[in-house]
Amino acid sequence: MIQDMISQLNYWAEVQGDYPVYDILGEKHSYKKLKEDSDALAAYIDSLNLLEHSPIMVFGGHEYEMLVCFVAATKSGHAYIPVDQHSALERIEAILEIAKPSIVLSVGDFPLAELSVPLINLNKINEICTEKLDYKLSHSVKGNETYYIIFTSGTTGAPKGVQISHNNLLSFTNWMITSEDFKVPERPQMLAQPPYSFDLSVMYWAPTLAKGGTLFALPKTLVTDFKRLFSTIYELPIGVWTSTPSFVDMAMASHDFNAETLPDLSHFYFCGEELTLKTAQKLRQRFPKARIINSYGPTEATVAFSALTITNDLLELGERLPIGYVKSDSPTFIIDDEGKVLPAGEQGEIVVTGPAISKGYLNNPEKTAEAFFELNGQPAYHTGDLGIMTQDGLLYYGGRLDFQIKFNGYRIELEDVAQNLNKSQLIETAVAVPRYNKEHKVQNLIAYVVLKAGIAQQFDRELTITKTIRDELKEVMMDYMMPTKFIYCDNLPLTPNGKVDLKGLIIEVNKA
Repeated sequence: MIQDMISQLNYWAEVQGDYPVYDILGEKHSYKKLKEDSDALAAYIDSLNLLEHSPIMVFGGHEYEMLVCFVAATKSGHAYIPVDQHSALERIEAILEIAKPSIVLSVGDFPLAELSVPLINLNKINEICTEKLDYKLSHSVKGNETYYIIFTSGTTGAPKGVQISHNNLLSFTNWMITSEDFKVPERPQMLAQPPYSFDLSVMYWAPTLAKGGTLFALPKTLVTDFKRLFSTIYELPIGVWTSTPSFVDMAMASHDFNAETLPDLSHFYFCGEELTLKTAQKLRQRFPKARIINSYGPTEATVAFSALTITNDLLELGERLPIGYVKSDSPTFIIDDEGKVLPAGEQGEIVVTGPAISKGYLNNPEKTAEAFFELNGQPAYHTGDLGIMTQDGLLYYGGRLDFQIKFNGYRIELEDVAQNLNKSQLIETAVAVPRYNKEHKVQNLIAYVVLKAGIAQQFDRELTITKTIRDELKEVMMDYMMPTKFIYCDNLPLTPNGKVDLKGLIIEVNKA
């Protein structure tokens, strides 16, 4: 158990100063260097006499200097807001407007010429970091003070800034490093792929820094170059892989992604979207001895609050995978539309409570009041997710409330349709999206399908493929859930965070 994130980093700098904390394409940076650089930058931030506890925007990608900025901000008593340099201009402008940061630390090339706050670019950051000084920790972020602010995607409306306190972060980090499911290795060698603007990144950097390990960063430009991505990954001594299931699906498109090519890879941590049975089974075939962890949680509850080791017995059941047992400090309930707690086995909305719950959305009291409340004397959050809790406390995901549609009189969950489609022997992965009529009622259900390699060549036309899939699934899928149209594609679109862009597909389908 750790008591303070920054004190823990200082501890590692003292006992293993030369050990690498960050490795980006072979460029290594030690714990001692991280301490010295962040000390110098923290002292510079102090000299600016910024408004106490005002947030600092950190703009960039996976550069080492991003980590320096994060640590320096929290040492100097300020929350940081990670913003990915590949973000749309409108999103950057919206975050600036909502967050009102006191300064911008720009590791990447900032796209806005005119700013109402000071901007410190990479050259200046590096210049500041050349100064060596003895920085005394006297006002670093503590307790309920905000440690970082992650802005949600804002696909429908303005993005919301989720405030995560130091206490929130400790609740999550200590659970991870003591959990019997995660079993985080000593000095973990962790892949750092999800962008820092996505809270899944906390699942790799927090336990790694807590346990004195090394982060192996993958820049975005590399991730989008499939050939270079894998030639790089195969050279890394990574032991722990953290990603969305969609990203590992992409990785498994390479036949070389297996235990022989990556013999050190022993742990897979998944969060951010649902881990399907098909993905887990395929991963088990590739890495028969690896530990596969399925976890669940929204940004507002600090990354995740339930987790489970996926066993061979679970895979053999052939059923939708559970999303885990809830961590001990986060009592979780299933409630109905009226807010009444439901008994075990009944489906309703998942509500989570406890010390990992965010204090709310930055400068947005209206949205905060809608989502956050108090339950049994503890802070609580409406996840907006459907779920079922078994008698022994195992949690099952039932889809998003806002991905639930009414079609031909039936209530249908889009993720449930996708789960059934993925049972087909012909399908690699698939999702279902609704098309609405002028009265905003669901007119039909459309499936976007990626076929398994070589399947398309076995059929003379797509209509025959569709008929074969329907015939194959009619025993496991209710008639009213079967999509009326199938669209075949090479891959499903992903969001910048590596999730299947279901909302984007819904918008695309309903453009006309």
